Amino acid sequence: MLALVGAVLFVLLAGAGWLAFTGLRARGEARAIAAENQRLQAMFRAAPALAAVVRADGRVEMPERMADWLGLSAPPEFLTELGVEGRGLDPEDAQGLAHDVNAARLAGRSFTRAVRPVGAARTLTLKGARAPGELGQANVVLWAFDATESEAEIGRLRGEVGTLGQSFDAMAALIEAAPLPMWYRDRDLRLTMVNSAYVDAVEGKDAADVVTRGLELVEASGAGGPLAGAAAARESGRPHAQMLPATIGGARRALRLYDVPLPTGGVAGFAIDVEELERARVASKRFAEAQRAMLDRLSAGVAQFGADRALVFCNQPFRRMFAMRTEWLSDRPEFDRVLERMREANRLPEVRDFPGWKAERREWFTNTDGAAEEAWHLSAGTHLRVVAQPLPDGGLLLIFEDRTEQVQLASARDTLLRVRTATFDNLFEAIGVFGSDGRLQLWNTRFRALWGFEEEFLGSHPRVDAFADAAAPRLATPARAALIGELVRSATSERQQRGGRVAFADGRHFEFAAVPLPDGNALFTMLDISDSRRIERALRERAEALEAADRVKTAFVANMSYELRTPLTSISGFAEMLHGGYAGALSEQGDAYVEAILDSVERLGLLIDDVLDLTKGEAEGGIERGDVDLASVTRAAAETVLPAAKRRRLDFAVEVARSTGRVTGDAKRLREVIEHLLRHAVAATPEGGRVLLHADGNASRARIVVSDNGPGMDEAAAKAAFERFAEPGIQPGGERALGLGLPLAKQFVEAHGGDIALVSELGEGTLVTVELPRR
Repeated sequence: MLALVGAVLFVLLAGAGWLAFTGLRARGEARAIAAENQRLQAMFRAAPALAAVVRADGRVEMPERMADWLGLSAPPEFLTELGVEGRGLDPEDAQGLAHDVNAARLAGRSFTRAVRPVGAARTLTLKGARAPGELGQANVVLWAFDATESEAEIGRLRGEVGTLGQSFDAMAALIEAAPLPMWYRDRDLRLTMVNSAYVDAVEGKDAADVVTRGLELVEASGAGGPLAGAAAARESGRPHAQMLPATIGGARRALRLYDVPLPTGGVAGFAIDVEELERARVASKRFAEAQRAMLDRLSAGVAQFGADRALVFCNQPFRRMFAMRTEWLSDRPEFDRVLERMREANRLPEVRDFPGWKAERREWFTNTDGAAEEAWHLSAGTHLRVVAQPLPDGGLLLIFEDRTEQVQLASARDTLLRVRTATFDNLFEAIGVFGSDGRLQLWNTRFRALWGFEEEFLGSHPRVDAFADAAAPRLATPARAALIGELVRSATSERQQRGGRVAFADGRHFEFAAVPLPDGNALFTMLDISDSRRIERALRERAEALEAADRVKTAFVANMSYELRTPLTSISGFAEMLHGGYAGALSEQGDAYVEAILDSVERLGLLIDDVLDLTKGEAEGGIERGDVDLASVTRAAAETVLPAAKRRRLDFAVEVARSTGRVTGDAKRLREVIEHLLRHAVAATPEGGRVLLHADGNASRARIVVSDNGPGMDEAAAKAAFERFAEPGIQPGGERALGLGLPLAKQFVEAHGGDIALVSELGEGTLVTVELPRR
């Protein structure tokens, strides 16, 4: 029994111990579960989402916090209580939520719905799904999320999306409307988008056609193709630009292609037509070269500095003017160095503060007032005019003009003006200068004294009409004063020189003239000719007396010639009768005497004919014109003189060319011209000499030449050969004692409009040339 009791007690004690251990363990687990439950409750309360269970009969298990989110004062008992009027959800949202819950319970389809409680600013997102088996198969778990901030962000993002969409549409429209070709390539560098300008450039149907066909704007391949530029931009991660030629619209154009890599891996590009720019650049380059070539030919020194103030160009005159070597200038020295080099060459003005002076010249680069100009006076007496012109690119253009000669000329001009003024005032003539406007500008002292005008009147620079009116009372004929205005206007307006004479009321006579000056003014001069008028009058009276005496002499000579011809005719007739044997036969000596008488009668007859011709020519002065065969006239004149040549045993040669032709004139006078020249040659040539008569001509003139190998004449005798009664070297017993042959020949030749010339040398003979016009 004791053993049994002991066993029972042991079992009871063991059971009590196990129960105590199990209780303690369960208590520990319960504490852990309670702690976990509290932690989960805390996490649930801090969770951004709240859960509710909607049972199959419509009852709702909802925490108070969720009821507060829905705008309810207490959790609802049924789902239909969520849409109470004025509280909770909007009836439409409550009805939609009930429909979604029913669909989730029956079909197992989850849902999401955004709702806004009535009168609340909170936005909730409700997500529902069929509850797991632990919560019952027909129940639905409803999660509520506070989406107020998310909805605001979504609204903001939606606004940004709209704005960006509008910007994208505007950018797309801008790209489409852009006048330059634009495109986009994908990662494989294939065209995926082009604009209308690109389509027009490659002559495609539309953008889709161009993209499908892969039409490139520039047909090139290799390292310089369009794909190479896009690849280079993608690899470098920087925009790439290149110049390529293209054919657009049938014309060759130069395009600058830009490829820009994008973060998406694609490459955007656009092309700019720079053909006109390239042409303008080439033209600008050529213009700059031509301008520099032109500047190199100027006499002024020119130097151009760039924006970095380094010398970029200078012409030859600049190098000579400042003694600069080409090697030194090729290093493109700066502006300051150039000034220092000028100073070293003593080509700058002397200044005390050279650094300050140089700093002031540096301001030429930034001068906003336009070109600066100043004069440099160098120590060697050189005067330079310096013009500094700032350039748009920040550079500077310097022009150095050597005005030394101009300054010297100006000084000389001032001296000349002073000399002219002194000369002007001391001239014997009265001089006044009238301007192109008709006003008196300058006058000398004699001009004022001659007219007797006051200096105040002349200093008012009166017009020529007022001057003439004031001068009229001082003239013998006041109306002649109007001639002053006419002459001045003729010189200033018509640029014609005119003159005249005027008599003053006091008996003085003046010769005046108006001369146009190069500057458009008129020089009016007056010269006192009172003394010369008196001398002229005396000379005129003497000339009239001499002319009357000459007329008496001419009449006397003519009468005497006629009176001498009558007895000469009788002598000639009786001598011819004696020579013919009418009075009986004469002895040989008697025949010689009669022949001598006939020769003398012939010579005397010729002399009388010459005198009559001379007096007749002076009195009448005219000739009878007709068509004359000059060759026949020449031969006839030679035949007339031939006997006299034979008597002197001369070699008489006659040459008449076929070109002698015909002339218009007086055949008788032309024959006498030739006879006079031949008789002069025969008389001047000793026995055994030679006389030549030559005639020829051209289309416009005929020529007659008579030459001999006689003793000739000295220079004084040759000059006086055509003067009357002045022929030298012929004795009274010769053929032409009075020497009227050459003067008569000259008179007749000049009457025909021809020319006569004589050339002679002592011991060489004489040559006379006559030229006659054909018409």
